[in-house]
Amino acid sequence: MISSLHIENIAVVKRLDVDLSGGMTVLSGETGAGKSIIIDSLGLLLGARADKDLIRSGEDTALVSAVFEELGDRAVERLSELGFDIEERSVMLSRSVSRSSSSAKLNGRGITLSLLKEIGGLLFNIHGQNDNQQILDSKNHIRILDGYAGNEALLGEYSGVYSEMLRVKREIESIDSDAMERNRLSEMLKFQISDIDSAKLKIGEEEKLEELVKKLRGAEKISKSCSLVAKAVMGGEKNMGAAYLVERAATALASVSDAIPEADELSSRLYAIKYELEDIADSTSALSDIGEGDPTERLDRAEARLDVIGKLKRKYGSSVEEILSFRDEAKRRLDNIENADDRREELKEELSAIISRARELCDSLHKRRLEAATGLTRGVTENLEFLDMPKVRFEVSVKKNSIFGRGGNDEVEFLIATNAGEPLAPMVKIASGGELARIMLSLKNVLNTSDGIDTVIFDEIDTGISGKISRKVGIKLKEIGKSSQVICVTHSAQIASLAHTHLYISKKNTEDGRVETEISMLDREGRVAEISRILGGIEVTDTQRSAAREMIAEGEAY
Repeated sequence: MISSLHIENIAVVKRLDVDLSGGMTVLSGETGAGKSIIIDSLGLLLGARADKDLIRSGEDTALVSAVFEELGDRAVERLSELGFDIEERSVMLSRSVSRSSSSAKLNGRGITLSLLKEIGGLLFNIHGQNDNQQILDSKNHIRILDGYAGNEALLGEYSGVYSEMLRVKREIESIDSDAMERNRLSEMLKFQISDIDSAKLKIGEEEKLEELVKKLRGAEKISKSCSLVAKAVMGGEKNMGAAYLVERAATALASVSDAIPEADELSSRLYAIKYELEDIADSTSALSDIGEGDPTERLDRAEARLDVIGKLKRKYGSSVEEILSFRDEAKRRLDNIENADDRREELKEELSAIISRARELCDSLHKRRLEAATGLTRGVTENLEFLDMPKVRFEVSVKKNSIFGRGGNDEVEFLIATNAGEPLAPMVKIASGGELARIMLSLKNVLNTSDGIDTVIFDEIDTGISGKISRKVGIKLKEIGKSSQVICVTHSAQIASLAHTHLYISKKNTEDGRVETEISMLDREGRVAEISRILGGIEVTDTQRSAAREMIAEGEAY
């Protein structure tokens, strides 16, 4: 339930803080005092559009936040799945609105608007005139019935099967779509595969060829350089290279090692240098080896091969690996085309099994919906009888058809006959505003224990009704308040007098000449005064006060 609400800079509300409790809470006040602003503010926590015109004149940002306590199991489970710590079974939702953007937070952590809608919808809902219109739309009836039946798990399983059914059907349709197109694609894929295969590509080949081309292009320079290294290190015909000279020096030092002990180590180091020089000379000689054959012919062949690879790269990928990968994918697609008939038969068998499973699940859904329809029809009818609609016949129609849809293969519609002897017909053709309000309340009263919502807000549910009917509507609201928190905006004394808590919304003029909305909790005498005012008249009379006291006392007895 909502334990506290904070509203800041929304329309005529400068700053409003209110603590709320369980049971039934009524909000009343003069027209234009700001009751609808409170509902609009709560709507922002359900992800409603953040209209910049909501922001109080002269301010840049607006804020609404609410603390929810004693969360239900469904909300706790989903919030835990989303990674939120709700050990205390309480959370704070907030929404900040500026003139260019809006943001939402849960326990101070930023969340997306879609997540705000989901989480807000788990915590509370608002029923108003718009909900009455939703009840008229038969597309919503199957959702309402499934919620009452507790079909979430079964629908989840069916949804997975239905998605798989669509996937298989799309693949079959793709195979059947156009034989000519398949033939054209087949020829193209065969050409691409042949084009790549004819080159007989090898991974790493291109890099080796590029190295060879560089070597062959610089063969003359390489030969001269390596020859110079060999001559400098090993010497020419007179054997006077660096290695020879170093060896002579090492030998000279070795000859005096008896007299100079340090000369032996120096001699060893020179011999090591001589061996290193000889190794360099051998390695240089190997580097100068460009292989057998005419270098010019070999260069032409290497460049021609690189040209072949380059053309394939321009068509099929940026490297030999990508070209070969392209070839493998083309082969896979070609195999699928050439095996299309076999694949089609496999898919038909797979689809048959999927349809069989879907039909089983739909039969289970249909059975559960029929059972739930009986209970919902009976419950709503009993509520309508209490709400002075005894001659109204309400029925939940569940009909199976042959077409699978997202929710199965049932058509669900709420039917009504408002007068005795009239046939049942869709509500959109018959129900008036006042009747819709009572039907919606009856549905909510029956669904209250099944939807898992802890807080229900009713915005002027008394529209189109009065007198005894209003009183009975209030009694039903108080009934819902036994298991949920009920917050009701009303202009009806019959409803207001039944509340556990009565909040009065009013306006005051500030020192700067502006108007601000205030909210106050009424004590018993305050309730008597407010209900007397609602009962009407230019001046409040003792008779009205007496009637108000009687209504409050009577309400406390329920």
